[in-house]
Amino acid sequence: MDVPVIVAGGGPVGLTTAFELQSRGVRTLLLERNPSTTRHPKMDVTNGRSMELFRRMGIAEKIRDVAVPRGNPMDVSWVTRLNEWELARFRYPDVESWREEIRANNDGSQPLEPYMRLSQVVLEPLLRGLLEESPLVEMRFGWAVEGFDDDGEGVTVHLREVATGRTERQRCALLAGCDGGGSIIREKLGYAWDGQYNVARFFMVHFRSEARDLLQRFGIAWHYQSPAGSTLIAQDDAEIWTLHCMLPEGADAAAIDPRQLAFDALGREFPIEVIQANPWSPHLVLANGYGRGRVWMAGDAVHQVIPTGGYGMNTGIGDAVDLAWKYAAILQGWGGPALLDSIEAERRPVGRAIVDASRLHMGVRLKIAQAYAPIIHDDTPEGAAARDAYGALIAELGNAENESRGIELDHRYRQSPIVCHECDEPEWRLRDYVPSTWPGMRAPHLFLEDGSAIFDRLGPWFTLVRFTDASAQPLLDAARERGVPVDLLDIRDAHARRIYERDFVLIRPDQHVAWRGDAMPEDPMAVIDRIRGARS
Repeated sequence: MDVPVIVAGGGPVGLTTAFELQSRGVRTLLLERNPSTTRHPKMDVTNGRSMELFRRMGIAEKIRDVAVPRGNPMDVSWVTRLNEWELARFRYPDVESWREEIRANNDGSQPLEPYMRLSQVVLEPLLRGLLEESPLVEMRFGWAVEGFDDDGEGVTVHLREVATGRTERQRCALLAGCDGGGSIIREKLGYAWDGQYNVARFFMVHFRSEARDLLQRFGIAWHYQSPAGSTLIAQDDAEIWTLHCMLPEGADAAAIDPRQLAFDALGREFPIEVIQANPWSPHLVLANGYGRGRVWMAGDAVHQVIPTGGYGMNTGIGDAVDLAWKYAAILQGWGGPALLDSIEAERRPVGRAIVDASRLHMGVRLKIAQAYAPIIHDDTPEGAAARDAYGALIAELGNAENESRGIELDHRYRQSPIVCHECDEPEWRLRDYVPSTWPGMRAPHLFLEDGSAIFDRLGPWFTLVRFTDASAQPLLDAARERGVPVDLLDIRDAHARRIYERDFVLIRPDQHVAWRGDAMPEDPMAVIDRIRGARS
């Protein structure tokens, strides 16, 4: 083998996969066909679940240091146009205020980390820079994966240097396909998309401007939405902005003047430097397979969604962590044959959920658009009445796309072959995370009596949380015999025990629950074999 793992794709999902692998001691080669990190803004929020995972990697605060200032809010505002009237505003706290809310509501329903406003243009260079410091990671930008051969013993990957055409072969034990919507890995595996292509047509104008008298006329906001079909995203609350405008049917994108489009959408002319402008179309699709053998995929290679909700990249971060710890377990020798199969069993239902949720949120926006009438732009009593009614409709329809904790935190691995399942599944809600340690769920975040976060106390691999004085030795001995790394975490905290529901809770490296009980299992070895993928 030339290298244990090759990661195809150097976007946020590929970079996160490589970071997680190297944090587990796995030497990795990352290949990206583009010469540098992205110039396109794409994702503009990192949700609480992704920030929890980045915190576990030790880089959450480094990410916040390059993001929108911690003191800026995440408000979403609806306006007729920026030079006219505000219709409705959904207010969301800044990072520090959100931290206070999380600590005040210590009932297990909150994420450990607040959301973070952050453009992908900023995130990718940061992750790349962190990986450049790792002796375990080699990165080759400007190198494309052309194909691969999985012979059951390893994977031979065919590479091409884009600038020169020079070709090369590299041999690895495992290949991770994080190469985006046009994935060569998915194509070579023979998987197709299920779902709807080209849901709508948009034109993006990514620009620089200090005209905050217009662009922040109603104060700082993350998004300014217009029912006429445009969304303005504040990328840094200072000078970088991204405008997305829905194109009418039959519009010729090639004939669009990006500056004029921005002037028309936002209400007047203003100083502007266009950085990037292009048409684009979102999709609502899910791959009909996530991988097989020694080749598995994550991120946009397996799911693509409308940006409503910000689910694409954030789900990809979860995919990356899931794939990486399982690859590391295989390479360490204690991961069984069902461990790789669990990637699809666990993550594809999550992909289906975000496609469905994204479609649901888009439906809300379409209802708002369908109710649009030009009278809302009139400076008349009739126009004012129409604006009041329209604003009330927007408020009534709500902003679930930025409030759906169930989609973001409550991923349940119901069909997983590496979870010790139970009946009596707790209620699932779109907007709320219902805290539970039902096996397959993400464990609840809590602050303990000493002020520490329970997630910060978990070990790097499996952690057996014990709330009782009873012996945990049978399970620990079984894990030791199989070579499975399990840390014991003793907690004597009545509030935490109530939220965690059992005296013993076994938590995986990705903070999901693998097993729980009020006593040691009758067959501890069977539990260990199941969670390591040795039996289904």
